Amino acid sequence: MADTPMEHVLNWLRAGYPQGVPPKDYYPLLALLSRSLSEEEITKVVMTVLRESGAVEPVTPEQILMGIEKVTEREPNPDEMHQVAARLAAVGWPLAAPL
Repeated sequence: MADTPMEHVLNWLRAGYPQGVPPKDYYPLLALLSRSLSEEEITKVVMTVLRESGAVEPVTPEQILMGIEKVTEREPNPDEMHQVAARLAAVGWPLAAPL
C-alpha cells in the first residue's frame, strides 16, 4: 500500500532530522511545509512528531495552529531556507530545491 502524503512528509522529516528538528529550523521548515500541505495536514504532522518524540505535555490542535501562526509571522531568511531545503532534498524531499 502506498504512503499518504502526510506519511511521506513524516518519513522525510524522520530521515532529515533523525534527532528531531532543532528550533532554528522551525521557521524555514514550516515555510516549506506550508507550500505543500494545508494547515490541517501540518497540524497532524506536528502532533505525530510530538507524540513520537515523547512530548511530556499533550498539545491540542488549537495550540499547534497558534504556534504555526506565531512561527510563520516571521519570514525565514534565504540562508535558513537553503539550509533546510538542502537537508530535506538530501533525503528526497521533492519541493526542497534551493529557492
